[in-house]
Amino acid sequence: DKARHQGLLDSRLSAAMASVSDEAPFSEQEAFLEDPMLRTAVRAKHISWRMVACGTASLVASCTLLALLARHPRTETHGPISPIEAFSDPADPNWGCGLLGYIPGISIDGIVSAETQRMLDSLKQTSSFGKVSYWNWNFAPQTNKEHDKSLTESLSADFIFMPEMWGAGVAPKDSVRQAGAINFPDANNRPCPAEMANILLGANEPDIYGSCMGNMFGKCQAPCDDVSVAANDCPAAQLDDRLPPASPNEKGQCNCWQFSHATGVGFWPLNGCSAAQPLPELWKDPQCVGTVMADWKQTAAIAASKGYKYLSTPLVAEHIEYAEQFIQTACGCTTPSQCSCYEASCGCPVFVGFHFYAYDCQPESTDGYNVFESRLKAVAAIMEKYKFVKGAIINEVGILNCADESKNPICVPDSGSYPASQQPDHSCPKNDQLPNGIASFISKLLDYVAAAKTSDGRDVVKGFSWFNQDQDGGTYNLRLFDESGNINEAGEAYMQACSKWRR
Repeated sequence: DKARHQGLLDSRLSAAMASVSDEAPFSEQEAFLEDPMLRTAVRAKHISWRMVACGTASLVASCTLLALLARHPRTETHGPISPIEAFSDPADPNWGCGLLGYIPGISIDGIVSAETQRMLDSLKQTSSFGKVSYWNWNFAPQTNKEHDKSLTESLSADFIFMPEMWGAGVAPKDSVRQAGAINFPDANNRPCPAEMANILLGANEPDIYGSCMGNMFGKCQAPCDDVSVAANDCPAAQLDDRLPPASPNEKGQCNCWQFSHATGVGFWPLNGCSAAQPLPELWKDPQCVGTVMADWKQTAAIAASKGYKYLSTPLVAEHIEYAEQFIQTACGCTTPSQCSCYEASCGCPVFVGFHFYAYDCQPESTDGYNVFESRLKAVAAIMEKYKFVKGAIINEVGILNCADESKNPICVPDSGSYPASQQPDHSCPKNDQLPNGIASFISKLLDYVAAAKTSDGRDVVKGFSWFNQDQDGGTYNLRLFDESGNINEAGEAYMQACSKWRR
């Protein structure tokens, strides 16, 4: 019975505490607890699992772990977060600094290594949810193929997952998980111990045409039209960028659907719109606007039925005014103070989503910092104009491995002054604009984030995610961990700058 179960657990804890000193250190090994009772207790408390350096018997180690946790308590997932700052307004959420991409040191069932836990503990204090936000351009964590390896996006109870409807059509109802769910099914139908967020992110980069990923990146700018397909003039792009570079046809078109995928939805046609790539010029085509909005409102209704409270605009690559037009249209605003819809259920987004990349390891001479600041100011202006808009979610941030747009409108990798292929770790070298390499860029960007306020004092940025990937989509190596799973210099800078912003 319950009382006997609790008594047995208490006796094990007491025995363990009697044998362990207060100063006993955590080891650097992952904890794989074998005692079912203690394993359940740890999960119930949402505690991160670490092994202690004392004894070899699994039961003793398990009890010792709980003893140390009792004497050195950690922030619990659903308990109060760091007292350094109180994030108390549930109507004004802030997801703080988040992650994307492969995160080492997390097992499939959510057990976290000590080194990875160090980063999670730092970042989750920046969030009003007390958790680290994570997103992946999809509705749930998944397994990705990276060259010859399959990398699963394993998350722990420290995370809150932010789903996205990548395309511009209607979201598949069965793909949208229940908001607030814990142990929701991931894309492999395995339970994920993270929490599903109550926000659905909008379509990915509809404001630009983008490119096909892989060995035609930066060159293939459109899918093959019917004429090219009929003429057998439709070369297939391959996602594996280790293959020799290939070229699209003379129209800049390729087969991007068979072995690769595009950077954003602006690359593709859309049923109900007449243009081959209608979304970047959406607002010039009223019929297409009607199609997009009808689909979006159906998606919003599905999300609301699953408990979602918030929506974001499409995640724009460059044009903040695109997001503002989306808000005006989706919320039915005749004036900034007169809108027919303010809720997720009818399709009104209250967060502006955008991405930002600087170029060629030269954020000053390529005007990167000024561009970033101008986008923050543009979002602040939207917040002041439409008082119901709560802020910006900036969930792709990094540096592209190519010359800036003024010299090369399409980002062809290795086309700049600092080709990634010539750098020892394929990252930005230290130079006069980045004295500490990527770490300098991260720190300065988050200074801008911290300073961004509306005229009435509201924070502009409500979520920020560094592009934790290695040369994906034309970037440098932007990972926050090294090959051994240790936090690297960029990762240390990210933790420090994020803590400075949100503490």
